[in-house]
Amino acid sequence: MNVQGTVHKYGDNVDTDVIIPARYLNTADHKELASHCMEDIDSDFVKNVKCGDIMVGGANFGCGSSREHAPIAIKESGISCVIASTFARIFYRNSINIGLAILECPEASEKIESGDEVSVDFDTGIITNISKNEKYKAQPFPEFIKNIISSNGLLNSIKGGQS
Repeated sequence: MNVQGTVHKYGDNVDTDVIIPARYLNTADHKELASHCMEDIDSDFVKNVKCGDIMVGGANFGCGSSREHAPIAIKESGISCVIASTFARIFYRNSINIGLAILECPEASEKIESGDEVSVDFDTGIITNISKNEKYKAQPFPEFIKNIISSNGLLNSIKGGQS
């Protein structure tokens, strides 16, 4: 399981209200949520993000509320993976539950910059910064998490991967 894309980078303590502002939480439409993803911190994000791109954050990424809207908005925007130094625990679990791949790697978080081309091998945990010819090592996903991600979420993995 591998992904490759252009990086959109953010700093420390990016909270769920920055990822998807609370004023848009009156919808359950995933595409509508994605259309407002990151708009208070990066008004050009939705114009620039392409399917398969990668988001990189600093420490405590996804802190704040426990709602699933934040990882849903990120995933629906086209982001294939989020890499951060650390994640808020509930954001981490919500991301896995909805099938958004996330990796903790302080070195990658520090060294990768916006615009870098990056690939991720989930089987080995190797993150390759193609732009800088550097490699960083994250903990690879255990089989059960790979199954959840490849099934597009926990509920689909329970149903045998049916969407």
